[in-house]
Order: sequence, then C-alpha cells, then structure tokens
Amino acid sequence: MSHFNRIDSPRMPVPAPHAITAEVEHALQVVRRGSDELLVEADFVAKLERAQASGTPLRCKLGLDPTAPDLHLGHTVVLTKLRQLQDLGHTVIFLIGDFTSMIGDPSGRNTTRPPLTRQQIEANARTYFDQATLVLDRARTEIRYNSEWSVPLGADGMIRLASHYTLARLLERDDFNQRYKEGQPIAMHELLYPLMQGYDSVALCSDLELGGTDQKFNLLVGRELQRHYGQEPQCILTMPLLEGLDGVEKMSKSKNNTIGITEPPSEMFGKVMSISDDLMWRYYELVSSRTLAEIEAFKREVADGRNPRDIKVLLGQEIVARFHSAPAAEDALRDFEARFREGEAPADMPQFTFSAQGKGGIVVSALLKQAGLAPSSSEAIRAIEQGGVRIDGQRIEDRSRVLPAGTYVLQLGKRRWARVTIT
Repeated sequence: MSHFNRIDSPRMPVPAPHAITAEVEHALQVVRRGSDELLVEADFVAKLERAQASGTPLRCKLGLDPTAPDLHLGHTVVLTKLRQLQDLGHTVIFLIGDFTSMIGDPSGRNTTRPPLTRQQIEANARTYFDQATLVLDRARTEIRYNSEWSVPLGADGMIRLASHYTLARLLERDDFNQRYKEGQPIAMHELLYPLMQGYDSVALCSDLELGGTDQKFNLLVGRELQRHYGQEPQCILTMPLLEGLDGVEKMSKSKNNTIGITEPPSEMFGKVMSISDDLMWRYYELVSSRTLAEIEAFKREVADGRNPRDIKVLLGQEIVARFHSAPAAEDALRDFEARFREGEAPADMPQFTFSAQGKGGIVVSALLKQAGLAPSSSEAIRAIEQGGVRIDGQRIEDRSRVLPAGTYVLQLGKRRWARVTIT
C-alpha cells in the first residue's frame, strides 16, 4: 500500500481512559524506564489496549539523520528503548533521514548547520543500519528512507504542507526563538526541517515516535500534522541525552567525548572505566539491560563500602559483551588489569582530547606538555630520557616517538596520569 493511501486512512478515535490490564501496565513500566517524558500517556494507554485487543502491533518510529558514519553509546539510549518495544511485540521503524539530512537539523544549535551533500549522506547511511542492528532485532525492524515520500512531494506538495503550520509556532521553538531575539540568521530551509520530520510521521502512520529531549518540538509537529491529515496523533517518548566521557556535554562526535559502538573492545572498556563514579549510575540506567532492582542493589553495596570500581567493571563488561562478545569482554578486562591495576592507575585520572596537527599524530613530549603532565617539552624530554614516562603501562625511551590517533594512558613518574585521545 502506498503511503498516500495510508495518509488518507485515519485511524479510529482513541477511547476514553479506563482501568488498564496487567499486560498494559507492564508495557508502561518498560516504556517509562529511563525516559524523560511520555506524551500523551492516556492516549498511549489507549493505543496499547487497542493493540492488545486487536492483535495489531503499534508502529514505533525513530528517525536518525546520517550526519556521521558511526553510532555511539548515546544513540543506543533510544535504540535500546526501541528494542524493548520490539520485545513487547510492536513494529519498529528505523528511519534514515536521507532527505532531511540535506536540510540539516537545527535542533539545539545557535548557528545554521551546513547541509550535507548527497554523497556524504549515502556514505554515512551505508553503515547506519548495520550498526543499529547491534541493538535492534534485524528481522523485526522495518528500515525506511524519508526520500521515499519527501522527493515525490515536490514543490507544490511542500507548499501545501507548509500551509498547515505557522511561522509564529515555529518561532516558539527555543533555538529559533533565541536566535531570532539575538538577531542571528535563520535560513528558510531550517524552518522546513520540523515540517519534513513531522511529515515522516504522516507517511509512516506512526503511533509512537521516539527521540532525544532536544527533539521534543519536532515530535510535537508530527502530532499536529497527523491531525491535519486526518490521522490519530502519535504519542511521543523523549529520552535523556547521555553525557559523554567528560560528564558535562552530551555525547557527540563533535565533542570528541564518545564511546563508539564499533570501537575495539579494549578501547571501549577503558573508556567506560574512565567515567566518574557518579556518571556510572546514569550509564547503568540508560544503557544497561540490568533491572532497576539490580542497580539499586549495586548502589546499596557501594554505600556499604564496596569499591564502585568493581561495579564499573561489570558495566564495562556488559557493554563490551553487548557490542562484541562475552569472550571479548573478558579479554578487555584482563588487558585493562594488566595495563593499569598492577600500576595502580587512578580510576579518575584527567581526560583530554587533542587533534593531531600533522598526518602522523602527536610527539609524546608535546603531548605530555599539552596534558599538563610536564611544564614544558624540554622537561617532558628529560623525563623520557630518565625512564620516567610510560604509555599504557610500557616505559618509552624514544623522545621523538609520535602517537597516532587513538586513546592512551600517559604516566609521568608515580603520581601524574592522564588519559588522552588523539583524533
């Protein structure tokens, strides 16, 4: 059936709320875990009960623009929720925004995002679904591209679509509003982005759309457009934005604070071990498959004196096993212990990310200075010559050694440590 037929086929009205069944209550508990907001919950309950009565699964949609070729742990927060919906028996639609990527999502930005070229989009999209199925069940996932309906829409269709929304409503969005007040430019194509994302929900007849908290406005636009096209409005589920390794900014490739889901096991494990003890609980809640009861038990154990490092090891192993294998997780732990535990490496060492100026990487002596382990390059060179510098537990003697892109633990003397990532 074409998407145009589906657009013209409204669903039955949502019935009034009533006492819910145990099955629906269980589904609600699964959906609520770790989420930020479920709108509108009463409507979602009605959808769940109708799905249970009819045997027709809900259509749950997530759209991702292929702005970078790799997915990271932050992406898995919402992907994990989608997998839970799959396990509840609902249909999951993994939507690749190959059309909207050419517009550029302005969400949360104070400047215009440069649109991607078609070549960039196609190159990035090739790996997206393969990486997403490290979380999702490939056999139960419907993959779509929004160019399917956005390109045929054409100029006249775009004008009709734009007639369903007002400029005043668009300018209510925080980032647009702030930029407008500050006199910052807002390009016309940026105003189209929420409309096109909303139209995706119309084309797919979405029952539930998921996204980060920064996507709330766009998700609400989808509800409004569905009303205009005679459909029952979708519910929306917003998920928190996972903080990156710095514990401050959201995990983002542009911030160089990510844990990539295709990174080598040892690097992935080491990065998990580098997060703070407080942030560890946030990761447990948002990306771990452990039950809330298990997590609370861990918290009690730490409060009673257990070293939080032990709990962090379990988290690191779970994450590595999830994206690689259980044997890889065991190997990563052994490698980590061999390199760091025997050398008494601190779990809370400072972390830095540096960009290599040349093609080869960064000279160790310069890196020691940039990371604040040595006051000058000459002091760093002296320490190397005296045998006082180690990289990943191995003493180095070559003062001109260049480290290529990667993550390393630097040690100068017995008390100065830093984890550095070279990009």
